[in-house]
Amino acid sequence: MCRTGGVPEPTGTGDDEASTDAAFTALLEDSAENLYESAPCGYLSTMMDGTIAKINTTLLDWLGLDRADVAGRRRFADLLTIGGKLYHETHFAPLLRMQGELRGIALEMRRRDGGRLPVLVSAVVKYGTEGEPLLNRITVFDASDRRAYEKELLRRRQEAERARAEADEARRQAEADRARLADALAVLQRSLVPDSLPAVPGLETAVHYHTASPDQLGGDFYDLFPVAGGRWAFFLGDVCGKGPEAASLTSLTRYTLRAAAHHDPDPASALSTLNAVLHERYTGDGNPRYCTCIFGTVEPGGEHGGAVVRLASGGHPPALVLRADGRAEFLPTPGGLLIGVVPGAPIGTAETVLAPGDTLVLYTDGLTEARVGPARDDLYGEDALHAFATDHAPAAPHEVITALTGLLESFGDGLDDDTALLALGVPATPSVTAPATSHTS
Repeated sequence: MCRTGGVPEPTGTGDDEASTDAAFTALLEDSAENLYESAPCGYLSTMMDGTIAKINTTLLDWLGLDRADVAGRRRFADLLTIGGKLYHETHFAPLLRMQGELRGIALEMRRRDGGRLPVLVSAVVKYGTEGEPLLNRITVFDASDRRAYEKELLRRRQEAERARAEADEARRQAEADRARLADALAVLQRSLVPDSLPAVPGLETAVHYHTASPDQLGGDFYDLFPVAGGRWAFFLGDVCGKGPEAASLTSLTRYTLRAAAHHDPDPASALSTLNAVLHERYTGDGNPRYCTCIFGTVEPGGEHGGAVVRLASGGHPPALVLRADGRAEFLPTPGGLLIGVVPGAPIGTAETVLAPGDTLVLYTDGLTEARVGPARDDLYGEDALHAFATDHAPAAPHEVITALTGLLESFGDGLDDDTALLALGVPATPSVTAPATSHTS
């Protein structure tokens, strides 16, 4: 069953049906004039010159205007702000004449109180039977909420851009600070070890220093210098920790050993002096600091052109000797304790003779404790080092250091500790003075 005009009759019975009929009838009885005047958007019609012929109550209320002051008296452009007028004259009106319609144009209208009303405007041209334009029909939608939303988005975007710019500047500053710190640390690191090794008559020498991190001071150290009786003293070691405290301990260790060696070049005596100094300096304040160290003297020009080496060690990995006949052997210094832990710590000692073509190698545990294997969960170890040395013996000091440097590089990110290497050897062919070779990274 249908109502007049073909509108389907809602289903239902009783009071519910009567209520529905009443509401539906009220909608049908709403006049077109009321729909126009009370629409949720603004309506106006203008002549082709822009003069307003008709305007609805909604738009008048938005603008705070009286119908009598608008209809037949103002043009559509008169309701716009100065910027809106300029856009209307240069874009809106010409495009409407050419295209016959415009949709969703953003403009600003001026209220009576001077305020601005952001709006979205759509317009169509009504044509006569002969195709002549008669008038413009314009709808106006309040875009205040949309404009506020857009402004909020713009504000958030500007804040995000400022934050990004500030973050970029902070990152650039951090990178510059990091570079300056790295330069300062590099200078300080170089001050903790010799710039180069001195030339030793009758010996060849070579050294390599690998720093695991440019952002931290390393704790490995070494030195080579002359002492009384035509002998040369040398040492290599590793202090506990990283950073400024390690650097301070390294500096104290190095200069203590130099002073001790000039007073008494006996290796065990020098390490005993260092042990007493470190124990007294650091144990009393509850922050014990210690190091491993191997100290030796070498006296070139021995029988048949060899050199006598005497070593003392405090908790340090054993020295490695590559012999001229192709053998490689560790030179154990058993019984030595870490330097600085306890007073009167026992010092391990050893002695050997380097014949022509023999090379003595000292190293820190960064080499033997490098992580290897697919999962980086195995240590390189002394057995692998011994096999490596056997494969390269015999070799002069610079050849050994070059080979070991390549080995360190092969560890990649498995090498996460500082590593110092020092090699002393008697040339296979005697020479008055063999040059020192220094590698530092």
